Amino acid sequence: MARTTCAGARCETMKTRLGLAVAAGVTSLVLFFSILTSQAESAETPSVQSDVAGLIASGELGAAADLAAKQTDGARSELIEQVVDAQFQSGNPEAAKAMTSHLENPRGRVEAGARVARGQVNHGGASFQELIMLIQMVTGGEDSWDQEGTGAGGVVLPSFSGIKVDPQGVLVRQTREDRTGRLDELDRRARQAMLNYDMETPSALRLVSLTRLEREVARRISEGKPVVESMRNLAGLSEVQFLLIDREQNEIVIGGPAEGWRYNKDGLPIGTNSQLPTLQLDDLVTVLRTFDGSGERYFGCSIDPRQENLKAVQEFVATSQSRGPLSPAGVRSWSNKIGQILGAQDISVVGIPEDSRVARVLVEADYRMKLIGLGKLKNNARIPSYFDLLAKDSSLASGRLDALRWWMTLGCEAIVRSPEGNAFEIRGSGVKCLSENQFLTASGERVSTGKSETINQQFAENFTAKYDELAKHDPVFAELRGIFDLALVAAIIQNHQLDQKVNWDRGSFAQGGNYHPVRYQAPKQTNSIVNHRVYNGTDIVLQVAGGVRGDVQAILNDANLQQESPRLNAVATKSKAPELPSNRWWWDAQQQ
Repeated sequence: MARTTCAGARCETMKTRLGLAVAAGVTSLVLFFSILTSQAESAETPSVQSDVAGLIASGELGAAADLAAKQTDGARSELIEQVVDAQFQSGNPEAAKAMTSHLENPRGRVEAGARVARGQVNHGGASFQELIMLIQMVTGGEDSWDQEGTGAGGVVLPSFSGIKVDPQGVLVRQTREDRTGRLDELDRRARQAMLNYDMETPSALRLVSLTRLEREVARRISEGKPVVESMRNLAGLSEVQFLLIDREQNEIVIGGPAEGWRYNKDGLPIGTNSQLPTLQLDDLVTVLRTFDGSGERYFGCSIDPRQENLKAVQEFVATSQSRGPLSPAGVRSWSNKIGQILGAQDISVVGIPEDSRVARVLVEADYRMKLIGLGKLKNNARIPSYFDLLAKDSSLASGRLDALRWWMTLGCEAIVRSPEGNAFEIRGSGVKCLSENQFLTASGERVSTGKSETINQQFAENFTAKYDELAKHDPVFAELRGIFDLALVAAIIQNHQLDQKVNWDRGSFAQGGNYHPVRYQAPKQTNSIVNHRVYNGTDIVLQVAGGVRGDVQAILNDANLQQESPRLNAVATKSKAPELPSNRWWWDAQQQ
């Protein structure tokens, strides 16, 4: 098995020996029909080509593969290639890979793999693992790749779009390098997902049954099949507005706006109309495991300076100030020296696996918030940096070395519940930024004050007010908002014991379940972000700590946010599942 580590919506693969690079979205192909397992009764047919074509058309790919492989004449290779194409299009890359090995001519194997690779990228839906497999097929097979990180070949190293984490866990801003350009085209193409018409059609209220979805995921895993793209993208949901239970059918259902999706240049699945990222199954499973009987019921991250380095900074500043004012020419080098002394900051993740996708979204969002706050990252929402705000009233510049703290947490207007307890509405969920001024002791310890000075508070308020606009242009902030939605769902299920009410043990989604979210290189530290301005002849240098707090329980425990509305009974009624095939796990609400 190839060792993979991922960092968000874009995945990079580097083949060290050949110097190749490829990037793709972490998604799977869509499969909208069952793969039948009936076998061809006989390979001795007067029209083998028509028989293989007929089996492919009817979806009996296993039988088609057997029949093609048994042929001994010149048509064998052509038949095998037809089956390979059909297997990839149906969402079964492993079967296609195995079938390609039946081609006796090595050049034929390479050409078949390359043809399918081009087709999958051009038409969308290829997952990271599938593209890795195709690249291996084209470039010499698995043996030329380093599967265990030994350095003998290429190493599979996916990474997030906005940040990069090296093998030592150091997080830095992502600067993408196209070494040869040969395979980088895979990443640059925006790809439309291959969906059936009803899933592609925008819906104001799409319903996803978590219980049905879990059963289908478990079934596919048990049959050795990949979890398909529509499952990984939760049928195109971009947010969660409703959580419903159907005790008669033993179902837990989430609902919200949804649409078809495409893949942006970073491989992130985004709505074709809204441009918002789709909610992710991996994130849902992660937070379900956080909010269960044995989970932490809280999650977050923090990027913090080291105490000994803060102490060294204070000593450096004191020594510098004792020598008198800095010359204008010396301000920048003085600021750079502060950054060098601060050195690395430690990244801590709590309540969730540090190598989970949720953790990576939290860390990247926190990191990018700090860049915005310190004027190091432009944003289309036009959120002014701390320095921009301070420039409007430079009299507030104190000349101190301030320790400012900014962090993001969940915001919500109300959790509305039906009188029968069978429907919940999440109203006005979002993300808010909070702030605090911290006092630095002589030893470099940061002491909370519980207070925030005017400019610090103003930045946090602006960030909160413009968060939705920011999320439209910077997907990681939209992803964070989506994770908070899913966390609220998980917390409500746990608090109200909804899983017990419908006799659902969470199956493959439970702690220790056989669904395994993709694992990523865990970020451990990052270099300090330092910026400076000169006001009133005095240098102001900022060091910001903070993070992201997924304190969902605080929302559910706030009595002021809990409401009841009989209107939700009607929502629950119109959202009931119609007659569906046994393997169908989503539907659109009835139109009124």
